[in-house]
Amino acid sequence: MDHSSKTVVIVVNFNGKEFLGRCLESLKHQTFSNFKTVVVDNFSHDGSIDEIEELFPNVEVVRLEKNIGFSAANNYAVKQAKGFQWVALLNPDAIAEPDWLSNLHIAAKENPQYDFFGSHLTKQDSLGRLDGTGDIYHLCGLAWRRDHGVSESQISRSAGEIFSPCAAAAMYRRDIFLDIGGFDERFFCYFEDVDLAFRLRLMGHRCLYVPNAKVEHFGSAVSGRQSDFVVYHGHRNMVWTYVKNMPSLLLWYGLPQHILANLAALIYFSLTGQAGSIFKAKWDALLGLGKTIEQRKLIQKNKRVSSKELKKIIAAGWLRPYLKNRELM
Repeated sequence: MDHSSKTVVIVVNFNGKEFLGRCLESLKHQTFSNFKTVVVDNFSHDGSIDEIEELFPNVEVVRLEKNIGFSAANNYAVKQAKGFQWVALLNPDAIAEPDWLSNLHIAAKENPQYDFFGSHLTKQDSLGRLDGTGDIYHLCGLAWRRDHGVSESQISRSAGEIFSPCAAAAMYRRDIFLDIGGFDERFFCYFEDVDLAFRLRLMGHRCLYVPNAKVEHFGSAVSGRQSDFVVYHGHRNMVWTYVKNMPSLLLWYGLPQHILANLAALIYFSLTGQAGSIFKAKWDALLGLGKTIEQRKLIQKNKRVSSKELKKIIAAGWLRPYLKNRELM
């Protein structure tokens, strides 16, 4: 057995009864065998975990006494996974192809200059369409999934560097995940994967998109797409990610675009009837800036990558975040 590939697959569940069984069934059929599956349950009340313990006795289940969020639940599981070299994250509303883990590890072995890896995500509820081929981060602070909603037949991408993986299906070296502090637990959920990737990049770690590591993903199955919950956490955390991580030169250069992006969000979500959620998100982001600036000081002090190098992987252009074809890169 190759101990350098020993992997823990972490599935964080909250009321995922409709999806969780199919997710774990897909892990049962992986061609890669050197892994252990851990389900961390965020105090679900839909009976999903009782069913899982009966149907999947080889899966380790961790029951939390309250919902501590996606970020903290993953951090807890990663810290407990002593002796494992790799951490693979898989959302409960995702179904992995049988060679998902195998192809991630082949990519890791063939590309030792990369330390974390993104999957090829297709939309579970819209056959033939992509959910994403890695995350793009823009100078204004917005992030989006490359190729989201595009017909899979129109896109042919080879393995290549991306800013961030979507944590719905991603793999990280466990040591770098822990060294960087894991996910920011203040985020609770949403944008935590982009923030983590940003901090890893500032330390010189790189991310590879693996096109044959395929996963079907429903996306926001419990929280709901563009629900008030998603809008609030995503847009609050977007501000914190920008302030924490953007090097000073790029921060001041991109600040007008960051302000514009926030104003555009306030207007857009007010028009869609979600004014309360978006204004609360931005207000709470401002209230949390004290802690965020403290984090920033440490992050910027320890960074190993220059603004010039970072700019190569960050998207730019004033209009790009608002264009229909913004995913193209």
